[in-house]
Amino acid sequence: MNIKILSRNGNLYSTARLVEAAKKRKHNVEVIDPLKCDLIIEKKKPSVYYKGRYLSETDAIIPRIGASITYYGTAVVRQFEMMGCFTTTESQALVRSRDKLRSLQILSRARLGLPKTVFTNYSRDVAEIIDHVGGAPLIIKLLEGTQGLGVVLAETKNAAESVIEAFNGLQARVIVQEFIKEAKGADIRAFIIDGQVVGAMKRQGKEGEFRSNLHRGGTAEVITLSDEEENAAIKAAKAMGLGVAGVDMLQSARGPLILEVNSSPGLEGIEKATGKDIAKNVIRYIERGI
Repeated sequence: MNIKILSRNGNLYSTARLVEAAKKRKHNVEVIDPLKCDLIIEKKKPSVYYKGRYLSETDAIIPRIGASITYYGTAVVRQFEMMGCFTTTESQALVRSRDKLRSLQILSRARLGLPKTVFTNYSRDVAEIIDHVGGAPLIIKLLEGTQGLGVVLAETKNAAESVIEAFNGLQARVIVQEFIKEAKGADIRAFIIDGQVVGAMKRQGKEGEFRSNLHRGGTAEVITLSDEEENAAIKAAKAMGLGVAGVDMLQSARGPLILEVNSSPGLEGIEKATGKDIAKNVIRYIERGI
């Protein structure tokens, strides 16, 4: 098969591992920078033009679209879909997953456990927002934040009011969430491919840090999910329409709570924590899908 990986940097761990796994499975594979693709839209013959040639002989694509290029990256994925190519992440699912608020609404409709969340139109009644999530401490998240950036833990009511008012003053869209104390600065990342959990790790924030992101100095170890956690992760990926997903959950007294469903989950943390060849599973997913 001819597989194209949509990535801006072929040296990134995830991209390089996918190239390696595809070659091991005897496929032709190429890394394509989605921002350098021209989309030619015409009746009966949609095409992608890249560095002086048409990418017409493409069987499947693996989108590795960063948050900063979601709009154009999604347009490129959609163009390949119009050309009849298989994609590990569909364009509409990618768009849904990048909208934190929309994602939470979809997960809520699917009856999945979530931290209690409030979103308002820059409400001036900040005290009421705080009460809605059970008071301080609480979490405040920028809707556009990634990798733990734009996430604030407000430990007191006064601090929460100050941060929310500051974001409102900047007209920055935020959601306010309850703080799950019993999670103790840890979360679970379940890696889903084609409706199955292929690996799971527990990420622990460094000392004094409530965010568990590996990019922020957190550590990871392999974990065996409970049946409830596994079912929640699979259901969350399905609700978002994602064939490949990283589902982030908190362990709470009332069961697993979904934080986020990532449509372009990194491979480095999960492969190193679990010792599993996740990249090979992605390629095998393509082989089954075509």
